[in-house]
Amino acid sequence: MPRLSMLKSLMIQVFLVCTLLWTAQVQALTLPVTALVEERAAAEMGRAIPANGRIDVRLAKGAILEGEFIQEFWMDQQTGQFIANVVTEHGETQRVWGVAVMTVEVPVPSRRIMPDEIVGPEDLTYIELPLQRLGSFALFDADDLVGKQVRRMLVAGRPVPRQSVIPPIIITRGEKVKILLNYGGLQLSARGRAMSDAHAGQELRVVNLSSNKAISAIAAGDGIVKVEK
Repeated sequence: MPRLSMLKSLMIQVFLVCTLLWTAQVQALTLPVTALVEERAAAEMGRAIPANGRIDVRLAKGAILEGEFIQEFWMDQQTGQFIANVVTEHGETQRVWGVAVMTVEVPVPSRRIMPDEIVGPEDLTYIELPLQRLGSFALFDADDLVGKQVRRMLVAGRPVPRQSVIPPIIITRGEKVKILLNYGGLQLSARGRAMSDAHAGQELRVVNLSSNKAISAIAAGDGIVKVEK
């Protein structure tokens, strides 16, 4: 009898351990519904997700919070509204809905920046905004702003349109320039006048003041243009 009692006790312990392991496994299979929706929304958006973007999922009031997987999913990419059929750990299907908003961290001016100023790192801060509010012309990377010259006034706290900044102008229209001509290993120079603004590496037209002829050249530095032959 003592041996039978010990065997019975051992079987109960094994049963309890197995039950705990099974329960832990079932619990491990469940995930927050927001995570499940985020995964499906990311698949729906595909390449539309920027490197610095994330999906913020907001469920309607009363929706279940955990499930095993999403059986069916519908989403309007313009508004972010979605409907999903979520399968619970008990095998039941529950319908949830809400909004999945793509938010992006973007650099914005920390102060008002006037035309012709050069943007520095200290002039920028970062905010998160819904992707739908940014449009296709907003700059997402600080590297596209720092060191650039402002064409149109930049407003503090607002995303910067791509056309509002340009590489720094190193040649201005009407400015007297030094023309450097490389010809067969010889370097000649002449005085000229720029016919347009130009940034480094940009092609422009200049007038050779010696011959009074217009030629094409490349802006190479402050007051210097180069002509390659």
